[in-house]
Amino acid sequence: MRNDPYTQTGMDSARGTTESRESRFDELYAEAKSTLGYGANNLRSVTERYRESYRDSLARWQRLRDMVDVAERAPALIAEAGDAAAAAEAGADDARQKAMRSDVERQTGDLGRHQQELSKLELSVRSMENAWLFLERGDASLLSEVAGPGLPTDLQMRIVQAQEAERARLAQEVHDGPAQGLSNAIFQVEYIERVLDEDVRVAHTELRFLREQLRRELGEVRTFISQLRPPLLEQLGLDGSIMDAVEGVAPLLGNPVKTDLQAPGEKINSSQQTAVLRIVQEALQNVRKHAASGHTVVSTKVEGKNWILEVSDDGRGFDVSAVAARGRRNFGLQFMRERAELIGAHFEVRSRPGGGTVVWLSIPVGEESA
Repeated sequence: MRNDPYTQTGMDSARGTTESRESRFDELYAEAKSTLGYGANNLRSVTERYRESYRDSLARWQRLRDMVDVAERAPALIAEAGDAAAAAEAGADDARQKAMRSDVERQTGDLGRHQQELSKLELSVRSMENAWLFLERGDASLLSEVAGPGLPTDLQMRIVQAQEAERARLAQEVHDGPAQGLSNAIFQVEYIERVLDEDVRVAHTELRFLREQLRRELGEVRTFISQLRPPLLEQLGLDGSIMDAVEGVAPLLGNPVKTDLQAPGEKINSSQQTAVLRIVQEALQNVRKHAASGHTVVSTKVEGKNWILEVSDDGRGFDVSAVAARGRRNFGLQFMRERAELIGAHFEVRSRPGGGTVVWLSIPVGEESA
């Protein structure tokens, strides 16, 4: 006669086996969380040491760049003060200045690469921390809160990563822009304090330099505020928001920006409109920082089944393949490309040295827009 599994003894034995099996699952899950947490802590420690090394290199680069700035301005300042002999002596050290400039340029390239690597490490740490929280909470709420319910997990993770990459990009922009400008301004003030009692004319010249520098940096800060807090699309609409972005950057470009907005903004959804506005802002910032153009155009149109955005300039242009191969200092291009991918759009940058640049975005919208 076979043993009846539904006797009290049989059920107690089965319950003990099930509890043992569940305990094993709990142990493995806890081990997975512990392993991930340990890896995140180790990576965070390495990232902190990398950040400290980067700061040390940045400080050395800043000191060298300040020395170059002083050396390059010295002949003009001395000549303005009327000391021709001293100006000739200051200008005679041109070979040393060239060597210093070359060293600054080399260190600038190295710092760009190190900064990108630091951004990758920081993003990796956050991704591991998010993954640990995902396991700790035992459900998908961590990602759903960020990306919204109903999205595939891989897409949710891409959205989280894109958000972190955008924060890293803005941190880099603030570091290279206003933070660097304020550092230079502090150096300028210290220099003025040293020469104020010795040569009032030189001090006045330096004050003019300082005033113009602070005006430029104020424009930079206003631009960042506009990027972080763009006009509400619900209030201004897409066309109005694009016009606001254009009006904000035009004074910094020094020439007007033409707009030709023919595509109705309501043909694309709110997420796509946000991506379009961000890409317009980033493209205009690239024109301001790199293009040295005399003519810039922002246009939208509908072609067949596609909603098209173009931001074009007639500036100095660049070698797109060379920039992609270097893999550094191109956070803006990466940011625009990731924005396009997240809304299922096609994105291109067309440029060549001396031939201007076109940023092109195509969003599929269907037959009804033809």
